[in-house]
Amino acid sequence: MERNDWPRVLLAWFDVNRRDLPWRESKPRNPYHVWISEIMLQQTRTEAVKPYFSAWMERFPTISDVAAADEAEVLHAWQGLGYYSRARNIHKAAQVIAEQYGGVMPRDPEAIRALPGIGDYTAGAVASIAYGEKRPAVDGNVLRVYARLYAVREDILKSAGRKCITKLAEETIPGDRPGDFNEALMDLGAEVCIPKHPRCAACPLRAFCEASRLGIEAELPVRTKKKPQTEWQAACAIVERDGRFLLHRRPPKGMLANMWEFPMALAPEAEESRTALEKLLGGRVGELRWTLTHVFTHRIWHMRAYDMETAGAPSGEDWRWFTREELRQIPLAGPHARLAAIV
Repeated sequence: MERNDWPRVLLAWFDVNRRDLPWRESKPRNPYHVWISEIMLQQTRTEAVKPYFSAWMERFPTISDVAAADEAEVLHAWQGLGYYSRARNIHKAAQVIAEQYGGVMPRDPEAIRALPGIGDYTAGAVASIAYGEKRPAVDGNVLRVYARLYAVREDILKSAGRKCITKLAEETIPGDRPGDFNEALMDLGAEVCIPKHPRCAACPLRAFCEASRLGIEAELPVRTKKKPQTEWQAACAIVERDGRFLLHRRPPKGMLANMWEFPMALAPEAEESRTALEKLLGGRVGELRWTLTHVFTHRIWHMRAYDMETAGAPSGEDWRWFTREELRQIPLAGPHARLAAIV
């Protein structure tokens, strides 16, 4: 076989081994389903996404349903997936699609790319998978597959490495099945050409792989080492009065913007965080009720929640009392949804 035969071999493998995923069920493929699944899959495991995707589609069957919802409802549906700016951008993009395109995702890749929160990868995925446009969709899996297949030694997290692989993807994507080709690359990267210990013996492209030929598959792709995450101690208060719990709404900008949280104080040391919490609420922490270590992309929260009584609670529109039932309906900030489940 010739070197340039590998896309045909990959597609033949995909026809037999494609993953059975809920967002792949519609025929022809629904661009809305492709869009939402791809946003959900960013930095979240496929198995974890499945129930979220199904629940989302039950709640918002169409793009127009998302557009008509208020932001709090959209954030609540996204709760547990993290990176809430993605949910906000979905809401904004849905409103643009409803207003400018009659509630139907545009076909033109550039128009898709112009929507809030949609980058080159998502635009390429929607355009190719749903509309058959010859556009690559270069994500982490695809970067890894091409880096090994062509022995690319450039750092894939830097501009030069990404540009090199994007060019290769543009040159090799077949015009007759671009969507299947992109999904085949995703499946190969997720199931076979995995990060640390690639399953080369099961790879349909092994005969075409430069990294395998050179014995350097474990060394590729080259990636910049991430900076270590900063760690914070988070003291949280469970303040209950007459069956209602005191919560605080986070600022409108920044991390977990506009979402509700139990009163919380962050500090480098646990004692500092408890002292800061007591100062914030004007009371003393009581029994330790709950602990959790929550890992974000750039930071880690070591959380401890205490029963707490306070003579006077902070006032203002960013402080409110909620019943247990209301706690299940409002958008809670990241790990605070886990805390709400135990009160």
